[in-house]
Amino acid sequence: MQTENTVPAENAVPAETDSPQPGVTVTHRRYVPHSFAHYGGNLVDGAYALGLFGDVATELAIRTDRDESLLAGYDSIQMLAPLQAGDIVEASGTLTRVGRRSRIIEFEARVLCRATPDRGPSAADVLDPPIVITRATGTVVIH
Repeated sequence: MQTENTVPAENAVPAETDSPQPGVTVTHRRYVPHSFAHYGGNLVDGAYALGLFGDVATELAIRTDRDESLLAGYDSIQMLAPLQAGDIVEASGTLTRVGRRSRIIEFEARVLCRATPDRGPSAADVLDPPIVITRATGTVVIH
C-alpha cells in the first residue's frame, strides 16, 4: 500500500484548538489480487472501492483530527467503470467541508495499470489517462 498526503505533514494535523481546513487529500494505491475476482471477465465487485474509501477516510481523519472517526454514510456513489483483478487501483479522498463533529469527503478511485492477458500471461499496461471507476461523497463523524 502506498500512501500520499498532498498537504505538508506540519499542516495536516491541527493543534488541539485548531479546526481542520478543507483541501487535505490522502491517496492509497493497491494491487487487486486475482483471488478477488467474483464475476466473469475477472471483474471485482464494486464494494472493493468502497472499502478503499473507508481506509482513506480513516487516515484522513487521523491526519486532520487525530481520531480514526466513523464513516457514517455516503451521500452519493457512482460506479463508472469496472475494476478487474490484476489492476493497480488508486483511491483518494479530499476533505471538502468541516462541521463541528462531521467532515465531508469527496472520494475517487482510478485504475492506473491494467493486465493485458492477450499479450501474455503477465503483460500489463500503464493507463494514461487512468480510468475513473468510482466517485462518492461521504460523511465521517469525529468522536
